[in-house]
Amino acid sequence: MATVVGVRFRKAGKVYYFDPGELEIKAGDSVIVETVRGVEFGTVVLSKKEVPEEEIVTPLKKVIRVATDEDRQHARENRKKEKEAFKICLQKIEEHKLAMKLVDVEYTFDNNKILFYFTADGRVDFRELVKDLAVVFKTRIELRQIGVRDEAKMVGGVGVCGRPLCCNCFLDEFQPVSIKMAKEQGLSLNPSKISGTCGRLMCCLKYEQEIYEELIARTPKSGAVVETPDGQGVVMEVSLLKQVVKVKLDKENETDLKIYNVSDVRVIKDVSQSEDNNEVNIEELKQLED
Repeated sequence: MATVVGVRFRKAGKVYYFDPGELEIKAGDSVIVETVRGVEFGTVVLSKKEVPEEEIVTPLKKVIRVATDEDRQHARENRKKEKEAFKICLQKIEEHKLAMKLVDVEYTFDNNKILFYFTADGRVDFRELVKDLAVVFKTRIELRQIGVRDEAKMVGGVGVCGRPLCCNCFLDEFQPVSIKMAKEQGLSLNPSKISGTCGRLMCCLKYEQEIYEELIARTPKSGAVVETPDGQGVVMEVSLLKQVVKVKLDKENETDLKIYNVSDVRVIKDVSQSEDNNEVNIEELKQLED
């Protein structure tokens, strides 16, 4: 076990572990740490705690110091510089007629490097752009191409639910989301209904998937032959969340459907999940997956 603190460098960004050493550090404190990119200013989001060695990316770097007022002022000045650098980079991109969209700019705390984040449909030859930016800022320049989900996380926005984007508020890492999840949750496979601001499948499809998988595993499918308290019948309709099924009994003159709790029926002959030929082509929806 190792004693660590969790530090975040961006809002809703990934949490990284650092060795607090003998420093008295608590959640909410600003700290100065050394990273692979250089010296950085971050916020402690996890107080000192013990974690297994296998959860640590070695070598575990130490917290240099708790941030001073001067450090916080320097960080604020960097935020102002980033806005100016954004404008300058936009001008240079236009001058070079590059097919790229600038998303964000980030100064390292020690000002030894400036990172420019952008999106593009394909590869972009930005070598001349880097040279121009290096002349203007007289420091190391790094251009980093990101995906549309990362862009949404950085820029933020409002989702179809009317709330701020999850990725911009609290999701520190993206989880895999698939069309299969939307199907199992009984959602419309209309791309506009299940895709987020980024144009990819909504991250929230992942939130309830584990519960849906548990319910599906113990619920008879439509068309399955089941034994009920009133005899044998065929499942005609399933309410997954309510955990009830409508069954047509195999009795003479029995035309009404009867409703039973899933726990009150036993599957005699199950059926495979049928494919609806009228549904949107699944292959066409694969582009929504990241």
